Order: sequence, then C-alpha cells, then structure tokens
Amino acid sequence: MCVIEERPVIETQRLTLRVPAEADAERVAAFCADHDVARMTTRMPWPYSRAHAQDFVARCGTQDRSRDNTFAIELADEGLVGTIGMFTTAEGQIELGYWIGRPYWGRGYASEATRAALDWARSAWRKRYVVAGHFADNDASGRVLVKAGFLYTGVVEHKPSIARGEPAATRMMVWLA
Repeated sequence: MCVIEERPVIETQRLTLRVPAEADAERVAAFCADHDVARMTTRMPWPYSRAHAQDFVARCGTQDRSRDNTFAIELADEGLVGTIGMFTTAEGQIELGYWIGRPYWGRGYASEATRAALDWARSAWRKRYVVAGHFADNDASGRVLVKAGFLYTGVVEHKPSIARGEPAATRMMVWLA
C-alpha cells in the first residue's frame, strides 16, 4: 500500500507546489475573477467571488489524498500563480487539471508545474495512467499537456464549463508513466 504525505510539497527550479492555504484565497479570487481564466475550466464558476475561493481552499484541505490532490503553484517572492490538481473520476481514472493567472501566462509555469505533478504522481502516488483534456479553443493548454508527455486519444468529449454555461468540445489526452 502506498502511503501519501498529508501535505505534500513539490519543488521545481522556479516553483513550489503545495496544498493551498487560507492565505491563498485572496489571490485565487483575484485570478479566477478573470472570465478568460474561468472559462477554460470545467468546474470554476463565473463570476468568481472571494467566498468561492475560500470554499475552494477549504475543500483542498480536506481532500482524501489517496484519491485527490490539489496543489497551489507558488512562484518565489510572488505567491500563488495558479493551481494544479489530480482527481479520481467517477470511472476511477486520475484526471489532471490546472489554471494559471493571466499575468503569468506564457512563461512556462503551467508546463513546469504539470511535469512536476506528474513526476510526483508516478513516484510518490504510484500512478501510471493519467487523463486530461483541453477545450478545443485552448490550444495553449494543449501545448502544455503535450510538453508534459500527454498524447491525444482522438476522442472529443463535450465537457461542462460552469463559467461558459454550456458544454465545450474537449480534446482528450492520456499520459502513461
């Protein structure tokens, strides 16, 4: 049986991935209030409030780490710049999702965090198969996932987007350790 740390921390060259803390709620709320961030996720509501952020952070602190793990993506001297998580789906698969605040787009943080989270999932969590998807109108997210080693499956699902208020075509991918 694999024992998972209660509050795992992952270090990369530029980032620290750690369990979100109450102090992160303000930055989460500020970044997620941007419709262009929220609309690229399945679960994030919009408009997004500080209460949504506080609820999100509280839920992260109570996760069953054998099934789900959410990490704040922290940049030294700046604080939280996004989050990344891996969740057990209803079908029993591990699915990866993430978001990065707009001021930090295009700097490679999503790619660095995704590679680090997958390395952790393989070594500490003992996962060998992870699924992910990106909305068809979010090519940047597709590039992040490809850089991390995900492969397209050829399947396009229509996944919900709470912020959009309708399902969005989602290009499905898989990562194999």
